Amino acid sequence: HSRVFISMIVSRRSVQVLYAATAFRNSIVVNGHSFSARTSSSAWVAASRQPITPHSSVNRHNFSTSTHRSMAASSTSNESTNQVKNRVALLQFHVTHDKPQNINTAREYILKARDSGAQLCVLPEIWNSPYATSAFGDYAEMLPSVGDTFSDKDKWGPSSQMLMELAQSTNMYIVGGSIPETCSDKIFNTCLVVNPKGTIVGKHRKVHLFDVNVPGGIQFKESETLSAGEGATYFDVAGEDGDSGMGRVGVGICYDIRFPEYALLLTQIHKCKVLIYPGAFNLTTGPAHWELLQRARAVDGQCFVLTASPARSSPPLDDEKPKYPHYSAWGHSTVVSPWGEVVATCDEHPAVVVADLDMSKVEEMRMAIPTMSQKRSDLYRFEVGSGDVN
Repeated sequence: HSRVFISMIVSRRSVQVLYAATAFRNSIVVNGHSFSARTSSSAWVAASRQPITPHSSVNRHNFSTSTHRSMAASSTSNESTNQVKNRVALLQFHVTHDKPQNINTAREYILKARDSGAQLCVLPEIWNSPYATSAFGDYAEMLPSVGDTFSDKDKWGPSSQMLMELAQSTNMYIVGGSIPETCSDKIFNTCLVVNPKGTIVGKHRKVHLFDVNVPGGIQFKESETLSAGEGATYFDVAGEDGDSGMGRVGVGICYDIRFPEYALLLTQIHKCKVLIYPGAFNLTTGPAHWELLQRARAVDGQCFVLTASPARSSPPLDDEKPKYPHYSAWGHSTVVSPWGEVVATCDEHPAVVVADLDMSKVEEMRMAIPTMSQKRSDLYRFEVGSGDVN
């Protein structure tokens, strides 16, 4: 059960991507480099799903995919890398029933993101708690609001304290996945966004609750415990020396990605160039819709889409009696380009997926296929609701 950490720098139509995944078992060697036979990545596989070996290239829709280099590296390296503009890191790790352990794991992965040179990192949905409606109340915390600062962190629970502390100490934007929040006798599925000063700049309460019953698949009802949020969420990642940087970034959580109207609100009304969805799709909806929905939202909004999932955990043994029902996450944290191409991803195992976003490709796409200016307001119209903006 050897563990191999792979880093690759990939160019897809000038989108620079650094792909990192943790691979287990069944490793294969290509041109002298080790890869996991179980890792599925469009960084290696073109739209035709034919493998691309290092130093080869494939062109499709003028998006060039070529591997410039690949190298084996330790997943436990303590060496820091200078922060790279518009580099993002998606953190996929196991979530347990032990809350302090989950917080420590999240801390370790945030430090991995720092060591990769990321400017912004994304944690998975419900990373401090088992994903079970019966667990949410037990793990819920009081959370800070937009504008609360690092100096106020001791007022809040341990999960948000850790996020605020590490955002400041690592000088990164942290999109804090989501954790259960208790507020006014209600529980929300909430994502905190913390800027490099340790200040809360975004707070998204999951707008669409995951209430589904798929025959022969999954049955889940978040509304048994959770309340729905009431607002859209976005924040700005500014550049330096007059550079626009990553620009405006919109946030949703998991099931929110199924609603194109919410994504269009973020991209067309609030002018977001990146959409981020921490999510925990399951083994029924994951293989069918996880990648499909990300690519759809990227094409709809002509923007980058980033998702971060928990790593998949093994079900309990027959003689084990866990307090909460087991939930198997699909994994496959992913970066999708404005063209709808998967440019970086991983499998279901623990991983850090790192990508450098070429933000010029957003405007290039919007100018080349100007759907935002071609709407038929005489036939249909987008009206903004009365909800809050966070």
